Amino acid sequence: MIASASYLKQLDDALAFLREGDNFLVVSHVQPDGDAISSTVVVGWLLRKLGKSVTLINEGELPSRLSFLHRSAEIVHYRANPPQQVYDTVISVDCADFRRIGDVANCFAEGVKLLNIDHHPTNNGFGLVNVIRDNAAATVEILYDLIERGGIQLDHDCATAIYTGLLTDTGGFRYSNTSPRVMEIASKLLAIGVSGHQLADHLLEKMTIAKLNLLKLALNRLTFTDDLKIGWVHIGKDDIRTTGALSEDLEGIVNYALNVDGVEVGILFKETEDGAVKASLRSAGKADVAAIAQSFGGGGHVRAAGCRLDCSIDAAPGLLVEAVRKALI
Repeated sequence: MIASASYLKQLDDALAFLREGDNFLVVSHVQPDGDAISSTVVVGWLLRKLGKSVTLINEGELPSRLSFLHRSAEIVHYRANPPQQVYDTVISVDCADFRRIGDVANCFAEGVKLLNIDHHPTNNGFGLVNVIRDNAAATVEILYDLIERGGIQLDHDCATAIYTGLLTDTGGFRYSNTSPRVMEIASKLLAIGVSGHQLADHLLEKMTIAKLNLLKLALNRLTFTDDLKIGWVHIGKDDIRTTGALSEDLEGIVNYALNVDGVEVGILFKETEDGAVKASLRSAGKADVAAIAQSFGGGGHVRAAGCRLDCSIDAAPGLLVEAVRKALI
């Protein structure tokens, strides 16, 4: 691993944090994706290797397509079964800011010691100890470096989780964040025995019938600006109920707006149960959607970001599309 002295110090500080504690709570962001759950599983694996006690948790439910990950079934669904204790030593993974932890923050003791491991450029370093590398493709890439730095031997279970996070956050090694380091790590994981083709088929190709029906509704509403630079779709809360879709079934739908030739920014608007709107933005490169999302209280990456809009689903496009239009000028 070739890395700067400051990054290596961050890794060493994180290893010291792991070795000093005894009982940890590990949390990832609300509505977890492949990198969030994989990172949670990997940190759990690492802590057990170090002989520590660990509780894995998320505000939401484990996405069913990620249930194959080793011991992922142990991730506590906070809203269904909140712990009756508080923790004074916490590790957050893949959380762009403290708010992304969600209601799980209720489990933090006063004066909690928090290790923050993340790859989002909008992360403000909210931990006591922070390992933030915004040019990492995924949080699992940082965790691979952490394990390597600690001299700990990977096994097949951990390697599969790391590969899953890399695969999903790089769009199957197609996005611009697919660096030589990513491919180097992926090669080493394949050498351990990870079944890359099976993971790609399961995670990138297969879809539920609920997602297919939701996609049909979304594509029927696909809308573009007159210059075809911005495309968007919207999904109402009634659509979710009608199709029986889960949050995980929305993944990737925004790309249908972005992937049209000439489109610079694609947006997915999703109506929430409380009547607000969650927006997911994707950029072809000309617009910094992280900056746009931040202006609405959100965050993320230059090419992939999100925010919440406290308005109706009908009003949301007018607000956000105009902001994107200005960013493209």
